[in-house]
Amino acid sequence: MSLTKKANPPRQFDYTKQFLKDWKRLEHSGKFNLQRLKETMLLLIANNGPLPAEYLDHPLQGPWINHRDCHVGGDFLLIYRVTEEEVIFVRAGTHADLFE
Repeated sequence: MSLTKKANPPRQFDYTKQFLKDWKRLEHSGKFNLQRLKETMLLLIANNGPLPAEYLDHPLQGPWINHRDCHVGGDFLLIYRVTEEEVIFVRAGTHADLFE
């Protein structure tokens, strides 16, 4: 097995104001695993390739074009925008919170 010493640099990151509001709402509810959300965010910042299949990561359409979402766990979603250099965390919550 050959290990490489090459790696992409970590991405820069930012949050929208709405993401920070979502975080506070989710934290206050006590129903969501925010540690798992942080771990998901760190995977995106690390820039080591696509998220594992368990996250069901996919591009969004319609008004959310140029955004992606992934499943943090069950009906707990993270919406973000990503480039090679940067990831912006846009929203977090359930399908009902984010799309209805």
